[in-house]
Amino acid sequence: GPYPNRGSCVFAQTSVMRGGTSRDKRRQSRLLRGNAKGFEICTVDHAKGGVVRLDATISYRDFGHEVGVFAHEHDELKTDNFMKVYSPSEGDENFVPAFSESVDCTKGKPVDEHTVAWWRMDCGRVLGIYDNRLIEYEPSTLAPLGLVVGQDELVGRRVVVVPSGLDRDCVLSYSDEVGMEGADCGSAETGEEQAVLLVDDGDRTVTVVQPNEDGSYWRK
Repeated sequence: GPYPNRGSCVFAQTSVMRGGTSRDKRRQSRLLRGNAKGFEICTVDHAKGGVVRLDATISYRDFGHEVGVFAHEHDELKTDNFMKVYSPSEGDENFVPAFSESVDCTKGKPVDEHTVAWWRMDCGRVLGIYDNRLIEYEPSTLAPLGLVVGQDELVGRRVVVVPSGLDRDCVLSYSDEVGMEGADCGSAETGEEQAVLLVDDGDRTVTVVQPNEDGSYWRK
């Protein structure tokens, strides 16, 4: 277009944790606080009466560059009580390549603390295993969306994806073209919907991971 891209962008994932959450039990919001030099990313801790904690400081050097200072020192960083989430990246060693038939995403071994893997379902959803949990990721940014299966249900089981036998109506295609990044929904002439199975070789049971009504898997 006639107007070139200007400035820059800083991406930060935010959330509000409600009571009864299945993740790390924290009840927090994120606050963006602007100033003359840039902005700050802060956490509002609702469990402590709304105490504000500084997490990151972003300062602009010019119209196209910024400098970030992350992980400011605070007491919570001195503990190991955080839910650890692996963030996949395209082409990393833990990616399970595209498949058309059944695939054992855990390579024939039951899930344990060393299991790390992620894959794209035919419908475009992204699932992964880390820290003894099955997690759903956002298809474009690969940021974690939420928990699908917790440790108590996943440890000791294999995760197998199989064709469900139903024709799929849509697949998500991905573009790397500048200005067209992201996922688009298009029709597919071949392929099937898939089912995610938890296989316990000890008692010979199989559990089907049921998706939500909107097709997502994470617990809402």
